[in-house]
Amino acid sequence: MEALLQWAAELGVSDSPPPPFPSCSSSSSPSSCIGNFLVVADFPDAGGRGLAAARDLRRGELVLRVPRAALLTSDRVMADDPRVAACVSAHRPRLSSVQILIVCLLAEVGKGRNSIWYTYLSQLPSYYTILAAFNDFEVEALQVDDAIWVAQKANSAIKSDWEGATLLMKELEFKPKLLVFKSWLWAFATVSSRTLHIAWDEAGCLCPVGDLFNYAAPDDTSFEEEDIAEVERLTDGGYEDSNAYCLYARTNYKKGEQVLLGYGTYTNLELLEHYGFLLSENPNEKTFIQLDVDICSTGAWPKDSLYIHPNGHPSFALLCALRLWATPANHKKAVSHQIYSGSMLSTENEMEIMKWLINKCEGALQQLPTTVEFDESLLIFLCKIQSSTNCRTDVKQSGFEQEFAAFLRFHRFELDCSDNGQLPAHLLRSLERWELAVQWRCNYKKTLKKCVLYCETLFHELLCT
Repeated sequence: MEALLQWAAELGVSDSPPPPFPSCSSSSSPSSCIGNFLVVADFPDAGGRGLAAARDLRRGELVLRVPRAALLTSDRVMADDPRVAACVSAHRPRLSSVQILIVCLLAEVGKGRNSIWYTYLSQLPSYYTILAAFNDFEVEALQVDDAIWVAQKANSAIKSDWEGATLLMKELEFKPKLLVFKSWLWAFATVSSRTLHIAWDEAGCLCPVGDLFNYAAPDDTSFEEEDIAEVERLTDGGYEDSNAYCLYARTNYKKGEQVLLGYGTYTNLELLEHYGFLLSENPNEKTFIQLDVDICSTGAWPKDSLYIHPNGHPSFALLCALRLWATPANHKKAVSHQIYSGSMLSTENEMEIMKWLINKCEGALQQLPTTVEFDESLLIFLCKIQSSTNCRTDVKQSGFEQEFAAFLRFHRFELDCSDNGQLPAHLLRSLERWELAVQWRCNYKKTLKKCVLYCETLFHELLCT
C-alpha cells in the first residue's frame, strides 16, 4: 500500500488542493499521495479496507484529485502500446468498449513488472464475489428464481464476451493463463466493480487510490438546502475541466470516520451483480413478488416500480395497480383518477388487496426451501467456519452437517484429520460467496414477512372500522 501511495503521488494523485502555480523548488518525490484529508484504514464491519478522514471534512470538500495521466483507460494503454492499438483497431467494430478495456487490462497484467501500472495492478484483489463468479452451488443458494436467473444470465453474457475477444487476445500473443475464462472473469470483475465514469469511454476508467473508497447508498439527504446551488458540481465525483478526476465529500465527516462515495442507486441484487457485496440496510432495496399478468396490465406502471419496500410496505405503484385490479371493470375508468392520486377507494377494496398481499407473500415464503430462522442460524455457522482453524469441530457443534456436507460434496473435498480440518483458500472464497447468497435470500424473506405483518395489521384496523 505504501508503494502504491508513493507511485500515485509521483503521477500527481493528491488529496491536497492543487497549487495556484507549478512549483519547481523541490526535487524530492512525495512519499504519499494522501495524508492531508484522507488516510488508509481498515473497517472490518463496513467494507474492509477503505479511506478515513484525516481531519474533519465538510460536505462538498474536494478530498481527492486524480489527474488523467494516472487513470488506466483503454485509450491510454493503446497510446503507450502501438501493437495493442493496431490489433484492437482491426477488431473494434465487433467489440464493446468493456471488452476492449478488459483486453487492455489483461495486456498490462501480461507485461508484469514492465507495465507502468504494475504497482497498481499488483494490489488489486486476487478474486471477486460478483454474481457471475458464483458457481452452481452458490447460485442455487440464492433460492429465489429471479435472482438465480440474474446470476446465470450474467455468467452467460461474460462467457460470450470472452469468446468474442479470444481471437484478438491470441493475436496479441497473450500467455496461456491469460486466455482462460478465469482470467477474463477476474478482469471483468475488476472493470465492473472498480471503474468510474468518463465521458469519452463507456467502459469507464480505473482510478488508482480513488477506487479505495467504499460505497454509501445515495439518498435524498446527501445534500441539504444550503447546498442546492452547488449540487450540480458536488456529485460524489467526476472528470472535470482541470483534466483530473475529482472526488468530493458527500457529507460532513469527523476525523477517523470512513469517507464513503455513492456509485449510484442499486438494489442489493444489483450491488451483488456489479460489485460483489450487499448492504444490511439499503434504502434503495426493492423486493419483487410474482404478479399476475392482469395486475401488471391494469396500468402503465413500469414493472420495476411494482415492489415491496425494506420496511414491508408496498410501493406506491404496486398499491395503485392492486387497487385498480380489485375494482370491478365497469368502475375502473370512473375511479382511476382517485387511485392515481394515492387515495384509498373503500374499506372493502383495501381489505381485499391486503388479503391478496398476505397470501402472495406467505405463498412465496412457503415455496422456498428454508426459513428466515434457518438462514440466520446458517449465517452464524458460516461466519464461524470462516474464522475457525478447525472447521471439523464447528460442524459437529453446529447442527448444519447436511448443508456443509453438500458444500463439500459439490467441491469434491473431504476433511482430512491430518490438516486439523482446515479448508483450502479456494473453499474459503466459495464460503464467502455462499454467505452472500444466504444473506441476500434472508433479507428477501425478512421483507416478505414484514409485508405480511404490515398487511395483517392494516387489515385488522380496517376490519374494526
